[in-house]
Amino acid sequence: MVNTALSVGGLAGVLLSGGFIYWQIGRYAAPQVPETLFEERRLFIAYAVGLFVGAPLILPFLFYLSALRNGALDVALLDLFLLLAGTEAAAYLTRRARYFGRDAAGPFYALSLRAGAAGILTVALVTGAFSPSAPQLAEIPVVFAQAVAIIAVSTAAGYLAIRLPDRRGLLAGSPIGAALFAVFGYALIGGAEVLDPATGFASAALAVAGSTWVIFRLRDTVLGRIPPPSGVVPKTASPSAYGRLERRSEPE
Repeated sequence: MVNTALSVGGLAGVLLSGGFIYWQIGRYAAPQVPETLFEERRLFIAYAVGLFVGAPLILPFLFYLSALRNGALDVALLDLFLLLAGTEAAAYLTRRARYFGRDAAGPFYALSLRAGAAGILTVALVTGAFSPSAPQLAEIPVVFAQAVAIIAVSTAAGYLAIRLPDRRGLLAGSPIGAALFAVFGYALIGGAEVLDPATGFASAALAVAGSTWVIFRLRDTVLGRIPPPSGVVPKTASPSAYGRLERRSEPE
């Protein structure tokens, strides 16, 4: 059963984190836009780095959920702090690394890293839920709602952490604002551990809904304004094509 649990967890983590990259970041790659706004090789390297970053974060994440189930709120807060501090530090350093941060495409790589780290946390969550015995039927939707919420909260926090020249305020485009948002998101995810299945599902679903709203509100505002690698939009393409899902017309 352990192998089955790991398989289910791995499938959930890969599908959810990879799906975010494909549908949300991939929309800024040709042929969705006239010119890809990032380097694909660096994007996948950032995702791989995120997998390694997520590995040590599994412990504070699982300890956080366990502390909530046992009513140890002080321990849960400490574990949550370690989890978020590790995530924000990794994303911050990625944006400032010479390899990832030398051009304007840095936000793409930071989001990819966050997706990878969240994917590993999802693997740990689902694997733990299905091992050593399968969860009750009513608990399965809760587990997968939590899994979706982990990806959604982590990546929404990534959008909030990206600083733009015209974003004003102490928390706008800063790791602090992103971490504060993640606190509420992980509180809803953790709440599903101590509530009945129906209420727990609603708690995790609320985290998904709030994070999705942030993602769709900031996605084009943040990523759609990043210039292509050449710094020049092709004359044959309309600048408005960036930030929208548009495919080039196929030649007849």
